[in-house]
Amino acid sequence: PASPAPREPARPTPECGGAARGGHAGSMASDSLAKVSAEIATCRACPRLVEWREQVAVEKRASFRDETYWGRGVPGFGDPEASVLVLGLAPAAHGANRTGRVFTGDRSGDWLFASMYRNGFANQPTSVAANDGLELHGAYVSAAVRCAPPANAPTRGERDTCLAFFVRELELLADVRVIVTLGAFAYEALWAMLGSAGVELPRPRPKFTHGLEVSTASATIVGCFHPSQQNTFTGKLTEPMIDAVFARARALSDLISQLLAKEPYDRPTSANEVIEQLSEITQPSVAVAAKPKPGPKTEPLRKPEPTKVLELVPETEPNRKLTRKTQAAAVVPEL
Repeated sequence: PASPAPREPARPTPECGGAARGGHAGSMASDSLAKVSAEIATCRACPRLVEWREQVAVEKRASFRDETYWGRGVPGFGDPEASVLVLGLAPAAHGANRTGRVFTGDRSGDWLFASMYRNGFANQPTSVAANDGLELHGAYVSAAVRCAPPANAPTRGERDTCLAFFVRELELLADVRVIVTLGAFAYEALWAMLGSAGVELPRPRPKFTHGLEVSTASATIVGCFHPSQQNTFTGKLTEPMIDAVFARARALSDLISQLLAKEPYDRPTSANEVIEQLSEITQPSVAVAAKPKPGPKTEPLRKPEPTKVLELVPETEPNRKLTRKTQAAAVVPEL
């Protein structure tokens, strides 16, 4: 699994993201995840983010005052042969900005890696430090923005600056079939990146929601609410909900791999054919549970009418008269 770059003093780089910003200068063979990670760790392209991440690293939180903060850009982490890519928002100020590994050392990471462990993507359910032994299998975790932003709110410009790194990661992770986006910000960042890379996308862009699935020529996008404390404390995101997303991501990635592993004469010849065949054998998950269909209408049971007794009245005078009681009793309803 990829690991953060060594803790060396951060230094400016001529152009954050390297040749990827304007197209690769050489072949992909000259690039590597280790190289991308090293450039992320030393990038200083966004002054506001650099100032904040370093200020936090000096001031620290009281509970971590004895620790040495990472205080730099945070690289991606995981299996280089991953079929599922997880894209988050940005490092937490006292989480990944402290530990140096994405989604490590904060509550969001606790939820994320616990679910990935339950679905077979991680060897352990916890992520507390860069050297805690965590390994990912078949999955890679990254972020739309690589430096901790003030108030956890990066700007669109800062997001776009970081996209060059994500483009290179995605190109190097050649086996990725499914991308799980944690929250609307990550979803929009991924959409912008795929669009800038020339990937054909549905128009208009589907609105982000939990359980959303969008098939593209690059990968199938699966939406998941971000495992922030705001979402988990309020019940907007529950363990069954996030587990269902990662179970679905695994199932989709296995199905796509099966399609691509077919005999040459039966194998899809283009990404669009993969999408078409995938849609024929799967049904997108539903974000909101469907209401049960009403059953057939039945007439309500009626209370039986009391049995009416017919009183026989003997004939007397020709102009006989019936009492009210016998008159009412002599009426027989038509059948």
